Amino acid sequence: MQVSVEKTSELSRKMTVSVPEEVVQEKMAARLKSLAREVKVDGFRPGKVPQHVVKKMFGDRVRGEVAGDLIQSTYFEALQDQNLRPAGHPHIHPLDEAEGFKYTAEFEVYPEISLEGVNQIEVKRPVATVAEADVDDMIEKLKAQRKTWNKVERASQEHDRITISFSGTADGENFTNGKVENYPVEIGAKQMIPGFEDNLIGLEAGANKTFEVSFPEQYGNEKLSGKAAQFEVEVSAVEEPVLPEIDEAFVKAYGIEDGSAESFREDVRNNMERELEQALRGKLKNAVMDALYEKIQITVPNTLVDQEVESMMKPYIETAKRQKMKLDDLKLPRDAFEEQARRRVALGLILGEIIQKNDIKIDADKVRSAIENMARSYERPEDVVKWYYADESRLDDVRQMVLEDQTVEWLVAQAKVSDEPMKFDDVMNQQQR
Repeated sequence: MQVSVEKTSELSRKMTVSVPEEVVQEKMAARLKSLAREVKVDGFRPGKVPQHVVKKMFGDRVRGEVAGDLIQSTYFEALQDQNLRPAGHPHIHPLDEAEGFKYTAEFEVYPEISLEGVNQIEVKRPVATVAEADVDDMIEKLKAQRKTWNKVERASQEHDRITISFSGTADGENFTNGKVENYPVEIGAKQMIPGFEDNLIGLEAGANKTFEVSFPEQYGNEKLSGKAAQFEVEVSAVEEPVLPEIDEAFVKAYGIEDGSAESFREDVRNNMERELEQALRGKLKNAVMDALYEKIQITVPNTLVDQEVESMMKPYIETAKRQKMKLDDLKLPRDAFEEQARRRVALGLILGEIIQKNDIKIDADKVRSAIENMARSYERPEDVVKWYYADESRLDDVRQMVLEDQTVEWLVAQAKVSDEPMKFDDVMNQQQR
């Protein structure tokens, strides 16, 4: 076997593999001999067909099969011989040769990664605490989730719920399929298009109003995107919110057995502190990744970027299939995912190099702790833990997550870190974006 490699770009390679004719003939002879014992040919007893007859009848087919086998057997041997690490599957092109067998394999290789300067990255570490005022705000939000509504005989105002019937037109065409009847709108909840809810303030039951607002430029329905629309509204009821008292029944509804306001407040604080800790870790990890991506510049294989784009698009495609939408109607442009995909691939390769060069090993105790933390929010945590440990693929997902977190910890230990004080709300609101 002869192997030659041509560098066609920074990461692209064209490898040519040649196999001598005697090797081809040897493999063909073995296959034809086996075939002669199996084929049925008129005029010959089973198993007694001469090999030259078998070769004449099946030679081309057998040579094609041998060629396929040779590609399978020689491709990886040739890669090892040339010390090449392909990224993704190759494009194989058999070549017409009078003697022997020859083919080319085109593929991309993994980049060489220099970790110079990886211990000099600068990172801002967000720090925050849960203040009493933060707990107060959270309790108010929990109360709001269990609010009831009381009908009032007055003009509507911010935070009221107003029940309306309405119709809408754009360019003279009705787009609400006639009239929408008895539709409740909480003013200020931003469930309607911008400007719509503002026009509902100051209306009493029985009132009518006509107004115009424009749909956002990025609205989901292209026919209405950016267009001015006229709405006719009839009000049938106005209700004000009634917040519950923090009594024993309210507290027990959140699983606090003793029903006391003090225990409820402590439980709320504990949950907030857990969420804050997780959010701070996430922000620190993002800061490390940003610094790493900026510091270590590499060229990534397009093959891997393509695979990552497909992976990122997959949830949208599956949702479309469930909703029985045509994939063409999704209009998912590749360039909407490509930059993020390229970043993910680059960081994955860089982290892999850091793990290998610094011999970072998965900590089994941290894997167990991560699973227990995820299981904590379920009714039967022990069942969730068993579920993860019952399947290696599920367990591997957690192991990879933990290994990545361990690598981030290693990088933080090497980096120049400065603390960045933040408020609880700022940390959590950024986390949700």
